[in-house]
Amino acid sequence: MEILERKENPLLKRVEIKFVWNHPGEGTPTRKDMVIAAAKSEPNADKNLTYIKNVRTVFGRGRTEGFALIYADRTSASIEPDYVSDRHKDLFDEPNKGDGE
Repeated sequence: MEILERKENPLLKRVEIKFVWNHPGEGTPTRKDMVIAAAKSEPNADKNLTYIKNVRTVFGRGRTEGFALIYADRTSASIEPDYVSDRHKDLFDEPNKGDGE
């Protein structure tokens, strides 16, 4: 995963990352893979508070572009719509801890 743009949003207590993932000859990365990679790009990020949005895969090129939101705590992450939270809640077996891993 390559980070194209990183923006801190202190008002919403999150980091916004625009990324591209080149995967020639392979399938589109899973949402779980994207969450893990995005969380690893930020120090002390919690994968349970990382949300992937606006994913677009370019057909035939092996390139996926997307947007990741990494929240500082569960309270600030609560602004995400229910349908987004539902997509992410079952990615990891562990409960939301907010402890970085």
